Amino acid sequence: MVAHTELSAQLPHEKIVSSGKDLECRSGDSGSGVTGRQEVQDNSVQKNLTSQPNGGSASKKSYHKEEECSLFVAFFTFLSYGVLLMLGYVREFFIPVTTKEKNREGYVPLYIGFESFYTRNVYRRIQDCWNRPISSVPGAEINLLERYTPDYGWTMKLTGKILKCINAGSYNYLGFAENHGPCHDAAEVTTKEVGITTSSPRLELGTLEIHKKLEALVSEFLGVEDAITFGMGFATNVLNLPSILGPSCLVLSDEFNHASLILGLRLSGATVKVFQHNNAADLEKKLREALIHGHPRTRRPWKKAMIVVEGIYSMEGSICDLPNFIRIKKKYKTYLYVDEAHSIGALGPRGGGVVDYYGADPKDVDIHMGTFTKSFGAAGGYIAGSKDLIDHLRVNSHAQSYAASMPPPVAQQIITSMSIIMGKDGSVEGRRRIQQLARNVKYFRQRLRQMGFIVYGHDDSPVVPLLLYLIPKITMFVRELTKRGVAGVGVGFPATKITGGRMRFCLSASHTKEMLDKILKEVDVVGDMCSCKYSKIPKSCKPIEW
Repeated sequence: MVAHTELSAQLPHEKIVSSGKDLECRSGDSGSGVTGRQEVQDNSVQKNLTSQPNGGSASKKSYHKEEECSLFVAFFTFLSYGVLLMLGYVREFFIPVTTKEKNREGYVPLYIGFESFYTRNVYRRIQDCWNRPISSVPGAEINLLERYTPDYGWTMKLTGKILKCINAGSYNYLGFAENHGPCHDAAEVTTKEVGITTSSPRLELGTLEIHKKLEALVSEFLGVEDAITFGMGFATNVLNLPSILGPSCLVLSDEFNHASLILGLRLSGATVKVFQHNNAADLEKKLREALIHGHPRTRRPWKKAMIVVEGIYSMEGSICDLPNFIRIKKKYKTYLYVDEAHSIGALGPRGGGVVDYYGADPKDVDIHMGTFTKSFGAAGGYIAGSKDLIDHLRVNSHAQSYAASMPPPVAQQIITSMSIIMGKDGSVEGRRRIQQLARNVKYFRQRLRQMGFIVYGHDDSPVVPLLLYLIPKITMFVRELTKRGVAGVGVGFPATKITGGRMRFCLSASHTKEMLDKILKEVDVVGDMCSCKYSKIPKSCKPIEW
């Protein structure tokens, strides 16, 4: 039962806003620059990079106000969607689209409603910018299979041509997505010795020694008592949250939490209160009110209360305000669930994620969740914490009973890459990759701001959203960058709000400075073509060092 405690006068972190001391370019200087605050940040990080690549201090501020688009841009963004939808309605008024399906009498139609209408009239016209097939590993460079459409987007056909591009869209943070090297060799040996699958869930015949070895390594890496692994990252949230929560539980969930978290919470039956993104003040307010009033139907105290957040938010590029969340968690005696899918390996001086980044005690986070698909170049996910928690999940998790266990070669890939990060291979390769990623992130983000783009997210986040707003500009940006040898990811409604269309770049330790300069050069050119340098923050002309 959650205890009711009195509020203290302790305030959350202040918002980070633009300083009035920012320097503008002098007339006659060429190019743009970063703000004075950003210059100081960049210089201090460069000095400390060798000792702490991207963190280690609990004094960092994560909640800050992002630069918004002007009313002029917002108006034309809504107008562009309105015109597209209006033309779609007019077209389908004169040429009705049949949604009647054959041999499905008595079934609910699969293709009906606004989602189907939006797909036909908006997404179909620009679908060449998404779901692009590849023919290589998603490393620093990637091979795209060129496509064309003979019928205005209804079908896509391959031309047979391969486009070699710099990969700025994959979650290959530490560069372990390789088809050569120690990870590849170890996985190959494991495939020959153990096979590719157990064809059985963990509770039956699917638990091998390699799974036990992996779980022991994960718990050591995170500094917790025990860990459990699963074959699919999405299912790690979906199939385990219902094993932890129930209808008499309260959950405080960030508004930008991943779909796997949202689905898992829905399946659990818990009461979910959504708080503003990364806003500790709003979280505390809603948590306090929920604890005071109790369950909305019975008014009885909650059996359990939990705060659910992510380490790095994959669409916003923001880092969670973990110190404040830990403070609130301790104050109200709730549980804290942190999804480190994007932050594990990519943050912290030792690659230990957002907990390592802030220098927090791993025991202050009750449930550590993460995936192996990003920084480790593999697949699957994990949950780590106390031994009691993990023993409970080993028996009650649906993923233990109904899903096949992780393939042995995948487990070996994770073991090898994690061992390199921890330095267990006797080299400094893991530390070099962490430092390389930190340098790439700082350099890339500051250069984009110097060019005049609106860039979201934290300065240390390898996820870099560049705001474009209008869907025609997103489409043009993706196509033009591809022509110039850069593969990026465009994101628009409904994946974001209507005024949140963007390009999302994901940086990697495998990117060299020459690759980053090539990406930045092409982004600068295409940005001028699209007229999407919307930032109004004053800039400096001081060169940015890598």
